[in-house]
Amino acid sequence: MLTALQRREPLVQCLTNAVVTNFTANVLLALGASAAMADLPLEAGPFAGVASGVLVNLGTPHADHRDAMREAVAAAKAAGTPWVLDPVAIGLLPVRTALAAELLLQRPTIIRGNPSEIICLAGVGMGGRGVDSVDSPDDALAAGRLLAAEFGSIVAISGPVDIVTDGVTDVRVHTGTPLLTKVTGGGCALGAVIAAFSALSDDRLANTVAACSVYTIAAEQAAADAAGPGSFAVAFLDRLAGLSAETVLKLAVIR
Repeated sequence: MLTALQRREPLVQCLTNAVVTNFTANVLLALGASAAMADLPLEAGPFAGVASGVLVNLGTPHADHRDAMREAVAAAKAAGTPWVLDPVAIGLLPVRTALAAELLLQRPTIIRGNPSEIICLAGVGMGGRGVDSVDSPDDALAAGRLLAAEFGSIVAISGPVDIVTDGVTDVRVHTGTPLLTKVTGGGCALGAVIAAFSALSDDRLANTVAACSVYTIAAEQAAADAAGPGSFAVAFLDRLAGLSAETVLKLAVIR
């Protein structure tokens, strides 16, 4: 799948938060995909119809941004474009929590979030501490399975060990580094990478597992090169750009 992504250069429309826009675009470019931050009302919808995949990230959901997200989701569904919902920091904050519930009814292709976000989205918990989870991926597995079964989505639960589920099959990705939590956009950019991989085939579970594996293997390699979060961010982009399929097959730890 990594080889296919590098060959096809999927175009990912990112309706994402203002804090992570630059990092997200650079991650996609380093990986071999293309990024487009087309997030204006009246433009987001038409663009979603031609994009390879769409990311809807609720990190900074201003009014225009919310309208653009609704447009993009409607157009993606009409065009058959896979789209990823990242329900950032839902729970305590009312605007994004209501928007996440609204967009969930549109049946996202893939949902990616930290454990507390997944629990809250499923309606079985109150969320975490802002963008920080207070739960573990295993705590959120039942909620992830519930979302997958009810909405037909693949659910990716991020944490020290990522869990990807379709409601029946659960896959754990054991690669990664805590330094991803020390860089703004470490989780948000993964949503964009999942959107890029989702364009490669109809096997959404495999797409999502591949995206998480590629992302966390590059991060693990970058951590070995880094002295701290600043050098890690640079090394991470370099490692994504240099990652080969052979390296992924050698280093992936998936159970």
